[in-house]
Amino acid sequence: MTLETKKSVFVELGKFLSQFSETGSIQKSSVLYNDIFFDDFEKLIHLSQSHNGWYTPEQVYFSIQSWAEALTDENIDKWLSRYKDEFAKSDKTEKTVALILAGNIPLVGFHDFLSVVITGNKALIKTSSNDQHLLPFLAKYLIAVDENLKDKITFTEGKLENFDAVIATGSNNTARYFEYYFKDKPSIIRKNRNSAAVLTGKESTEELENLGEDIFRYFGLGCRNVSKLFVPKDYSFDAFFQAMFKYQDVIHYEKYANNYDYNKAVFLMSNFKLLDNGFLTIKEDSSYASPISSVFYEYYENPEELKKRLQNDSEQIQCIVSNNFTSDNIAFGETQKPQLWDYADNVDTITFLLTTK
Repeated sequence: MTLETKKSVFVELGKFLSQFSETGSIQKSSVLYNDIFFDDFEKLIHLSQSHNGWYTPEQVYFSIQSWAEALTDENIDKWLSRYKDEFAKSDKTEKTVALILAGNIPLVGFHDFLSVVITGNKALIKTSSNDQHLLPFLAKYLIAVDENLKDKITFTEGKLENFDAVIATGSNNTARYFEYYFKDKPSIIRKNRNSAAVLTGKESTEELENLGEDIFRYFGLGCRNVSKLFVPKDYSFDAFFQAMFKYQDVIHYEKYANNYDYNKAVFLMSNFKLLDNGFLTIKEDSSYASPISSVFYEYYENPEELKKRLQNDSEQIQCIVSNNFTSDNIAFGETQKPQLWDYADNVDTITFLLTTK
């Protein structure tokens, strides 16, 4: 399969995904194989919550729409155009790349899967027990569009064997196991990361409301979710809490409510000082990783010192949300809309796949 052929297959997948929306899925006559896949995928979206309680239809639809917007001719060309030299120099030897995927948010491992297939390699995939159905379904659609992909995509539940490289995502604890187990293979090993926001006190209501999207999307389970705030000394949280009020319905979701009650109780029993609005607690804490339903915050006095701190802590941070505080900051409300060229942990997966021998 040529690169152009592989690109076109994923563009067709993007067209397929574009039909599905929380406000009402609409079947389009121009989309391939709808007669086989459309109804079954709609059913799977609504069954996802029975497979993983955090995968509500709202969250699954959001992920699907995000990928529909990403998988266009324009976006894929823009993404891959920077690798013309690497594609030209690649020895074209097909590698089998083992993928050990996370399952914290819907289709969280799709970018790795896409990267492996589009670079002309075979994907040997071990899905998370928390997300075992969505990616295999999309793989079946891709194979229907081009049956040459049938031998390029394999899912396994057993021991990973006969592979040339590995991309594995897990916790800091599992990462140590991965690093030992795969020490003889070229690898990308991803660990825990969290995202932070730097506030100045001059944010607009709209910006703070958008920050709520960065906090609450996927119930805060993703590495791109903001779990830490840096605020200036004497910062008033009044405007912040007023903006968060837009997301109050999250407390009506049982799993989130249970986490809110539990974590709040733990904090209070430990005599921690909390600010609380009935569905979100914020706690002064130097850590980046806050539990579900909570955000940590820390005061800063010197912006330049904070910039150095963030640079020193870069391996713990996935995204920084701010109003131009850093050169690579992300705008409020945009953390869960990464582009194809926004790599997890800033590790260029395509370069890794094209240059690994």
